[in-house]
Amino acid sequence: MTIEYTPRGVCSRKMTIEIEADIIKSVNVEGGCSGNLQGISRLVEGMPVEEAIARLDGIRCGWKNTSCPDQLAAALKQHRK
Repeated sequence: MTIEYTPRGVCSRKMTIEIEADIIKSVNVEGGCSGNLQGISRLVEGMPVEEAIARLDGIRCGWKNTSCPDQLAAALKQHRK
């Protein structure tokens, strides 16, 4: 399954997440801090969806109420529904 998600309140513009049997296979993020987002993407590859949500949910970016990792968690939560 492929999820396409438009993040809100962050610099990134689009997240494309490939999930197979509730395991994250790949994450591609357009926009945002390229190096950090590539690192996060590689770290969550092979991780169960629920574990990624637990690790990323609620992370803030400076003064913002959200962050790219938090928005990735939001995208994954939508997948659960």
